[in-house]
Amino acid sequence: MAFRIDQEQTRRRAPRRGGAQRSGKDRWQTEYGRRLRITDALIICAAVVAAQFIRFGDPGSDPMLDWAGDTRIGYSAISLMLVLVWIGFLTVGNVWSSGIIDTGPEEYRRLISATMRLFGLIAIVSLLLRIEFARGYLAIALPVGLAGLILNRLCWRKFAARQRRAGRYLTAVLVVGRRDSAREIMRCFARDPAVGYSVVGVYTPYLLDPDDFEIEDSELPVIGAESSVLEAVQETGADTVAIAATEQLGTRGINDLVWKLAPLGVDLVVTPGVVDVADQRLSIRPVANLPLLHIQKPQYDRAKSFGKTAFDVLFAAVALLAVAPFMLMLALAIKVSSRGPVFYRSERIGLNGHPFQMIKFRSMRADADRALADLLTENEGAGPLFKIRDDPRVTPVGRLLRRYSLDELPQFINVLRGEMSVVGPRPPLRTEVERYDGKVRRRLLVKPGVTGLWQVSGRSDLSWEESVRLDLSYVENWSMVQDLSIIKKTMTAVAGSEGAY
Repeated sequence: MAFRIDQEQTRRRAPRRGGAQRSGKDRWQTEYGRRLRITDALIICAAVVAAQFIRFGDPGSDPMLDWAGDTRIGYSAISLMLVLVWIGFLTVGNVWSSGIIDTGPEEYRRLISATMRLFGLIAIVSLLLRIEFARGYLAIALPVGLAGLILNRLCWRKFAARQRRAGRYLTAVLVVGRRDSAREIMRCFARDPAVGYSVVGVYTPYLLDPDDFEIEDSELPVIGAESSVLEAVQETGADTVAIAATEQLGTRGINDLVWKLAPLGVDLVVTPGVVDVADQRLSIRPVANLPLLHIQKPQYDRAKSFGKTAFDVLFAAVALLAVAPFMLMLALAIKVSSRGPVFYRSERIGLNGHPFQMIKFRSMRADADRALADLLTENEGAGPLFKIRDDPRVTPVGRLLRRYSLDELPQFINVLRGEMSVVGPRPPLRTEVERYDGKVRRRLLVKPGVTGLWQVSGRSDLSWEESVRLDLSYVENWSMVQDLSIIKKTMTAVAGSEGAY
């Protein structure tokens, strides 16, 4: 059963009679882009003015540049030209294109590339024409301006994320595909509300009776084979069509659909059918006009490199030295408040299934393990994990330690001993590992971490399946940049005591 696309429907413009209203994507993208251009221009002006002031001092003077014998140009005029040319290079580099703003790596790549090309051109021109620009002037303008532009992007992206969590700056998406693939796409969109993809409907060309498609949101329209894609777009008011059913359309069908959606101002995205694969492992390789998505092999071997080990040891040593007085205070509080040892040692399974003793500050009564059997019926943990939000075995001091993850500080000793990493999968119990299947056992291909994706994505509030998914994603997509990002997010999550109990 093929997708039905009515040629007459493609001539209908934005106003729809009886159809749903658009989410306002064009409006907010235009507004966002305008604000971005204005602030970028102000930052460039500020960087160039600052460079001239720092290099030449007196703002009332206008130092001159000697060029071609008797020709002299004031640096105020040069600064004005630099600002205009810089903005021109950003425009030519499409850094404000609606297709890449607020998209992350590609946005920054274009920004850096356009700026570096500008200053590369200045270097070539000054060499060929023998123009002696003040080196300090350019040395200040470039890094200050580029850093300001990147920081500006970061601030606007955070602003957009807040707007999306509040229900604004959204992209209305019509999901097209089979039942399972459509549900997977919807789960991925719902997992990160800050991205702003709001599913407004599902089109299932394989489904004769839409009532057979069960979804959590009962109010979400499900459109079956009695309609076409364009009819579904008009009915739902979608701004974007996300297709998972590529085998039904084929290469020609997708190209035709792009043309037919264009008059309606609707974008088309095609999901490759893979999830939890990081950007650095993906690349597009056109072969005979057929774009092939190349996926590099999992990168868990890099997580066992000398560089990561050296970073772990250095970070753990610095961290322990920095918090040593604080840890002594915590140890004293634990000892005074309840009977038992200061540290709690628990067997965990590490790299390649080797057991080790993980060290934590004791946050429970000394007889906590013996009292576990009486509490099994109250378990709130996911999967094989045992968790109780108001565990009666936790001491008053221990409750404070757990809230801010202070009980985990001694794990840096495990890092120095080579048993753990600063960042990695959650250290599992032996009883958990005994229940692992072949896929979940991949968590053991790298050292467990003091923190990880699970720590910055909900901590104790995560389901078992979500915890496993995050750990496996970390193992497959390891990078040092990701580790640094997780450490930064961990500090924020711990400070806010999010999902900890």
